[in-house]
Amino acid sequence: MSQSNVQGGTRVKPKENRNRKKWITPKTVPYLFILPAVTFFLIFTVYPVISSLLLSFQTRVGSEYEFVWFENYIRLFQDALFYKALGNTFLILIIQVPIQLFLAVIIAVALNSQFVKMKSFFRVAFFMPAITALVASSIIFMIMLDENYGLVNYLLSFVGIEPVAWLSDPFWAKVALMVAITWRWTGYNMVIFLAGLQNIPGSLYEAAEMDGASKLRQFFYITLPQLKPIFLFTFVLSTIGTLQLFDEPYILTNGGPNNATMTITLYLYENGFRYFDFGYASAIAYVLVLIIGVLSWAQMKWAGEDK
Repeated sequence: MSQSNVQGGTRVKPKENRNRKKWITPKTVPYLFILPAVTFFLIFTVYPVISSLLLSFQTRVGSEYEFVWFENYIRLFQDALFYKALGNTFLILIIQVPIQLFLAVIIAVALNSQFVKMKSFFRVAFFMPAITALVASSIIFMIMLDENYGLVNYLLSFVGIEPVAWLSDPFWAKVALMVAITWRWTGYNMVIFLAGLQNIPGSLYEAAEMDGASKLRQFFYITLPQLKPIFLFTFVLSTIGTLQLFDEPYILTNGGPNNATMTITLYLYENGFRYFDFGYASAIAYVLVLIIGVLSWAQMKWAGEDK
């Protein structure tokens, strides 16, 4: 058992004990606290990103992977099904996202109005789809849109409309997919717009009323301009989410019929986990990352938020 030494009447700790804690100083303590987070970030984020990038330049030959450099990317840009999936994804983006954001703004303005009662109930009701399990909500839509026994076609029969092949017709399958996505994410964007509306100074509306501006003119000349940063934020988020669309087309239609609802992410999944062509799937992933980056930059640039 080691004991402290006494020098000149002062108790001195052994040298080995002093050296043991020398590396713990006020300067190093913050780094020790963030070390676990940095370690997990490197292991579960940085390493997979670098590994998948290297994998995109490889292909499996037998049981091993060999570098083929840009062959996966050359194959990708010659792949007709990739362009089909890209076209489907952009069609959903161009049609569904503006409709979704328009509905979100209208609902947010209505719930921000002083004339609407039970605001908390309606806010929760509209936001509930965003926290509903994707699998559960997609299965419910499958049941409701069933061509023979679905609730939607049953209700349409009361007004003399023939049953619609919601999930087996290429056109209606796209419509059903857009409806499901709109139902799920409109409330989510509504909450963001509602937060933006509550941050608009009331003095702007009071001054407009004193100048005789109608509610409609106030909406177009005060509300919408003040919500420009919110529009940019929600549009970028919705664009990224649409380009990563997977759950709804996978569960509702599995990319069909005839690849009519095949999206880029679903095509990536099929190559990676159905055909086990991980090199080609990685190439698709990095092309998708490039597309998302370019579109996000273009939206920020177009909106004048390029700082």
